[in-house]
Amino acid sequence: MSQSKRNSFIEALINTGIGLSITIVFSPIVYSICDVEISNKQMGGAALCFTIISVIRGYVVRRFFNKIT
Repeated sequence: MSQSKRNSFIEALINTGIGLSITIVFSPIVYSICDVEISNKQMGGAALCFTIISVIRGYVVRRFFNKIT
């Protein structure tokens, strides 16, 4: 039973949302440990870029596996 394109997209959004939440919590800690100074604006911009990329990646991977099964 394959997943619809809509459900694949929703799954990718939820999965990425969880990853974004983890990033928001742990990025300041990691940057602090690594002694990297970064503004909240820069951190938000990077998180936004990687979030968009992650949603696309998750969708493409899900669709690929639906196609081969």
